Amino acid sequence: MKPNTQQLNDFTTQVRRDILRMVHAVNSGHPGGSLGCAEFFTALYQVILDRKEGFDMDGKEEDLFFLSNGHISPVFYSVLARSGYFPVSELATFRLLNSRLQGHPTTHEGLPGIRIASGSLGQGMSVAIGAALAKKLNHDNHLIYSLHGDGELQEGQNWEAIMYASAYKVDNLIATIDLNGKQIDGATDDVLPMGSIRAKFEAFGWDVLDIKEGNNIDAILAGMAEAKGKTGNGKPVCVLLHTEMGNGVDFMMHTHAWHGKAPNDAQLENALAQNPTTLGDY
Repeated sequence: MKPNTQQLNDFTTQVRRDILRMVHAVNSGHPGGSLGCAEFFTALYQVILDRKEGFDMDGKEEDLFFLSNGHISPVFYSVLARSGYFPVSELATFRLLNSRLQGHPTTHEGLPGIRIASGSLGQGMSVAIGAALAKKLNHDNHLIYSLHGDGELQEGQNWEAIMYASAYKVDNLIATIDLNGKQIDGATDDVLPMGSIRAKFEAFGWDVLDIKEGNNIDAILAGMAEAKGKTGNGKPVCVLLHTEMGNGVDFMMHTHAWHGKAPNDAQLENALAQNPTTLGDY
């Protein structure tokens, strides 16, 4: 049985707590984008993905997800753990020496749920396209989902891949762009303006849709269902997910300052008070 909206919101609140506590514990990590994508990851792993029991790297006969902007690993780890991929208690090892939960996801330690190392930005689109083509070769009708940062699109490799995907009709791919307008050095329009991302993807031959309320569970579910409905029609699909960096913590919102900065003790207490525990802390 699929969880209802209240259950999904409770799950998201607990994920926010996980993110804050993980980053605070080691005074290192990226809370801003992680918080901004908490609803998306919750919806993805609790409802959207057609997942099979257990985990293997082949990923046959199931939907696959690839995180390209790997610095938002805290939200990825939290949702994977709370979706049953590994023990929730392991979140306490985030960024510690010899931990499987490094700052950027890696594969050499065999962490369930992690299919690629994504520390270097701009590469996830190419990997997702490769996986989508493999699905086609294997006559596997499941879909490939991926997530990319808007600032990450400043990396040139993305555009080679985006051009390739439409040219070869990779229509079993849904690539979501976390469109929060911010990156580590400021607003994306100040660092390197990209103009209309929608117009760019459309010019490269993609189907594009917007989820204007990217921090609303119901809006995400509706938007991603619409995106799924566009697959199989000869074009890859791009979802522009309009989110707020630092969502759910008032002093982290509307600024790029928390892209890669951990809260101190007082700030953590304040942030956790805004997100009371729902599923229990690790």
